[in-house]
Amino acid sequence: MGATRFILAGYLIDGSGAGARKQVFLAVTDGRIAAIGAATDLPVHAGAAVDDLSHGTLVPALVDGSVVLTRSPAMDPRMRTSREEAENAQQVALIGRHLRYCHAHGVLGVAVSDDPSGLVGRSVAETTEGGIVALRTSGRLCQSRDDGVGSGSSGRDFFKIGYSADIDAEEGPMPRLRQEDLRYILLHHKGGNKVVVVANGRQAVAEALAAGCDAIEQGYRMGEDNLRTMAARQVLWIPSLVRAKNGLDGAASGGEVCCRFSQRYVAPGKPIPGAEVFWKQTLADQLAQLRQARALGVPTAVGTGAGNPGILHGESVVEEMKLFIKAGYSLEESIRSASVQGAGFFGMANLGALTVGQRATFLVTRGTPQQLPRKLAYLENVYIDGAPSSASGKIR
Repeated sequence: MGATRFILAGYLIDGSGAGARKQVFLAVTDGRIAAIGAATDLPVHAGAAVDDLSHGTLVPALVDGSVVLTRSPAMDPRMRTSREEAENAQQVALIGRHLRYCHAHGVLGVAVSDDPSGLVGRSVAETTEGGIVALRTSGRLCQSRDDGVGSGSSGRDFFKIGYSADIDAEEGPMPRLRQEDLRYILLHHKGGNKVVVVANGRQAVAEALAAGCDAIEQGYRMGEDNLRTMAARQVLWIPSLVRAKNGLDGAASGGEVCCRFSQRYVAPGKPIPGAEVFWKQTLADQLAQLRQARALGVPTAVGTGAGNPGILHGESVVEEMKLFIKAGYSLEESIRSASVQGAGFFGMANLGALTVGQRATFLVTRGTPQQLPRKLAYLENVYIDGAPSSASGKIR
């Protein structure tokens, strides 16, 4: 057993949803939390290593449950890189850059939606960026009961099925699955993997739930009955609020300039009549659904769709958390959805709640919980297994 390291914290938010604890210590042995207690009871002995973080707040590492790594989020299509257009070397460089952005914002776990050829998995295994963020990649299931499991499915961590069009897409998934095919696929081809279904509208979500999916992504306008079913079965919901907020920001800009968080992107094209009204109502409806989901006990996780136009890697998680809070979640509940829920669903064993026996991997923000989640965009440090991340200095 290795030596014990002590960490003093001004505040600790453990990710369980419970309120912040003030003036605590963590004892870390072999990378795991061995004890948590009041700072006044710190059992320090001569020669013990103590990290004094009493000026700040510790929170669990963040997880983004819906990420595209092979595309730039730039609004200008000339700046975006797609897997069809870019050489492998360009894609690998882009993947590494996006992972560094995630790490810099405390997003240490991502579920990747765009790796049909296995490029993300291969490039991560071969680069230093692969060690700074935990990845889970999705496979593609067959599109009808007559097909086999889609190419690139072997060795994947979960499956994602586009049963509806993305809320911000002009066209739906091609070809469109029939309900009976969705049922058959989930019954015969999912194996032991979890399945996330992108579905919007009452009927599509109801059909996805009836087929036995494990999570609904987006779920716009799915209605109370579906929320109650999800609560009863504890089906995870990834509401993707920032996608509607992104649509509203773009529509409100008049089609010329879209302000995305701390950066500005050129948004080519002319404004679409009625778009601003549509997105304003869409976002309001989704916030209302999330408020209801909280009351019903539906488990929720953050998934931003980072890599889609205007949605930044890493930074967008904090924006999604702000929207959770706007829907009535407490700060601590929003942190649970942005960390523990996603880590548990996607099987990221080294991430999750800051409790005894778990890995001492957490984020350090300067100041009090009242300054969160804003301060998550300006992290003071990232600790992995009880020690400052060696990657933190080079990626900020």
